[in-house]
Amino acid sequence: MSYYLELLPEGLITAVIVLIVAIIFAGKCIKVIPQQNAWVIERFGKFNKVLNPGLNFIIPFIDRVAYKHSLKEVPLDTPSQICITRDNTQLSVDGVLFFQVTDPQRASYGTSNFLVAITQLAQTTLRSVIGRMELDKTFEERDVINNQVVAAIDEAALNWGVKVLRYEIKDLTPPAVILQAMQQQITAEREKRAVIAESEGKKQEQINIAEGSRAAVIAKSEGEMQSEINIAEGKAKATLTIAKATAEALERIAKASSADGGLTAVNLKVAERYIDAFAGLAKTGNTLIVPNNLGDLSTMVGSVMKIVEGTKNTPSPKA
Repeated sequence: MSYYLELLPEGLITAVIVLIVAIIFAGKCIKVIPQQNAWVIERFGKFNKVLNPGLNFIIPFIDRVAYKHSLKEVPLDTPSQICITRDNTQLSVDGVLFFQVTDPQRASYGTSNFLVAITQLAQTTLRSVIGRMELDKTFEERDVINNQVVAAIDEAALNWGVKVLRYEIKDLTPPAVILQAMQQQITAEREKRAVIAESEGKKQEQINIAEGSRAAVIAKSEGEMQSEINIAEGKAKATLTIAKATAEALERIAKASSADGGLTAVNLKVAERYIDAFAGLAKTGNTLIVPNNLGDLSTMVGSVMKIVEGTKNTPSPKA
């Protein structure tokens, strides 16, 4: 290599050396920052500036890149830990924390390691929040626990240039003995609900049967009442019809008796009925029925004969 350099002119060698130094100097001077990243620059060991995404320039050998931060949202697993509830029950709890670097300068100089800081703070805050709750509440109010942990961490993390976005509990695991007791409690509660549901069903069944019997009795009584009403109305209509027919018959008889020969015809009819009545009584049995006054009977027979003879002697009207 040195042999070939000796063959080159001295001026060209100098130019090549200067070009190499310029390239190295440009590499040290020019910095291209990716999107959603921030680089912290120190000058002589002191904070100078933050390089934003894009093309940036620094002074080589004077400025140096001290820290590189991602501005994206970062999920951070918090280790599982044992928490004690208000009713002295142990719970194994682990979760995941979501945060984002908002101030690269504070994230670099606010704490030696902000990841460890927010992890430890999340664990201590979680133990404090769960310690104020009973076991059943920890399962029911996960959102409350998450919000309280986020509020407590976010307030302290402002000095570290970090914004805590949310915290989510992944698992809440009580001891095996507590799980068994909870299972027994759930089983007893379900059996209780089943017994209550069965008794409610029997109660409703008895109510339905009673209401059905009551409705049947009412319907039967209403039917009997309506039947009696219909029978009464039928008898009333029949009585009215008979009375009306009797009245019409009497009216016709009265009109007929007032005409010529009408009264004689009425007397004849009455005499015939009188004789037929005694004849009928005599036929109903072996007992012979005799009127109290036989003279009345002979008188009636004589009257009838006179009426008949009078009828024969009466001249027929001329046409």
